[in-house]
Amino acid sequence: MANLFGYFSNDIGIDLGTANTLVYLKDRGIVLREPSVVALDTVTRKVRAVGDEAKRMLGRTPGNITAIRPMKDGVIADFDVTEAMLRYFIQKASQSFRAPPRVVIAIPSGITAVEKRAVMDSATHAGARKVITIPEPMAAAIGVGLPIDEPAANMIVDIGGGTTEIAIISLNGIVFSKSIRVAGDELDAAIIGYMKRAYNLLIGERTAEEIKMRIGSAYALDEELSMEVKGRDSVAGLPKTIHITSQEIREALSDTIASIVDAVRTTLERCPPELSADLVDRGFVMAGGGSLIRGIDRLLSDKTGLPVTVADDPLSAVANGTGAVLNDLSWLMQNA
Repeated sequence: MANLFGYFSNDIGIDLGTANTLVYLKDRGIVLREPSVVALDTVTRKVRAVGDEAKRMLGRTPGNITAIRPMKDGVIADFDVTEAMLRYFIQKASQSFRAPPRVVIAIPSGITAVEKRAVMDSATHAGARKVITIPEPMAAAIGVGLPIDEPAANMIVDIGGGTTEIAIISLNGIVFSKSIRVAGDELDAAIIGYMKRAYNLLIGERTAEEIKMRIGSAYALDEELSMEVKGRDSVAGLPKTIHITSQEIREALSDTIASIVDAVRTTLERCPPELSADLVDRGFVMAGGGSLIRGIDRLLSDKTGLPVTVADDPLSAVANGTGAVLNDLSWLMQNA
């Protein structure tokens, strides 16, 4: 996309994710990548920390401080806290700006008009001069370099923290999209539930996420992995350490991953025949943190019969897409 707004540089793109927020600064690329977490004083409602510092407090705070994630399932769960978090990220990324920035924010394709308005209002109150939204799957498709302007099918599967976004795109438009509120957070919850059922071991979100990243898989591995997990015994109430394998975690994640597979198949069933023919050769591209789960691309390829590719930088796909939109005059004018 041609840089048609080169003279106007105080524009930023935001991937406001359930798990992480990425900020793209025009002409500089991604300048901020921090967890969507806020540490709040429960008495005064004053923000104590945001991002990386707040995430380190998850599950470790004293009674008067709570570390929360104000985004849930891709939408705002706490308006005031989301506004404070956005203000922090916008100000941190735009310290050198002389005027309030124009902001492009990626939003889930399945959110309601009320939820969309909440995102726009939060960004406006946080200091944005103008807010433009873009559907997350469209931003992800642009960010991974799919030729969305061609008269052919381009399919993207973006597994984030709160939602999985699936879309078929042709001629710069979404032909069909499906957004399900099953993604990384649900996978973490499945691991927490499994550890409690199988071992009477209570673990937190951070530990579950670490297990998912270190030994999580969706497809049988050539060499199974294992790790030690520390938590609290729910019966004895004492600290406890156990040994688990990737095969166990794959079993724990199977139902949640099956929901994602079903959503992908449903999207393919709704695809027009001519575009379906394109996908036989092109297949689809995966983005988002969930695409990094070992073997999920092989599983989806087996279940759909299509070639599946994981993006080179899946975690940055949506943010890079918002950045590309900042340089596209036609998109900005269309959504002005």
